[in-house]
Amino acid sequence: MRQATIRAAVAAVALLPLLGGCVIYSNDGGERKVNINTASQAVSQAEVLEAVRKVDFDGQRLTVVVGSNGCTEASSFEVKIKDTDPAELSLIRRSPDLCKAIVREGVAVSWTYAELGLNTGQHVRVLNPVSL
Repeated sequence: MRQATIRAAVAAVALLPLLGGCVIYSNDGGERKVNINTASQAVSQAEVLEAVRKVDFDGQRLTVVVGSNGCTEASSFEVKIKDTDPAELSLIRRSPDLCKAIVREGVAVSWTYAELGLNTGQHVRVLNPVSL
């Protein structure tokens, strides 16, 4: 039994690199990003990017699906923009979700382009890892 547990742990650790990823989304409608909570800055190495399940740019709004325990909302996050071409967007959770109602499908949070300081036509790349 102990060997089976050790094998399972080794297999889980070996699979971890396969579960992570990076997603790049580009919007042909374009946008310019000036962060909601901060000025245009690069993400420091000490900050952990929130894993996202889905990102949608519809030309007027950015909508992101993230994991939730029931209390996650847009104000739980800081959105940082690095002013490059395309602009680089990073989503960082600032308020932990300590609720106990796990939402399996995640929760959608969104911001208008105006809230983010984006201009129509600017391309945006999302730097957050993907969680499926």
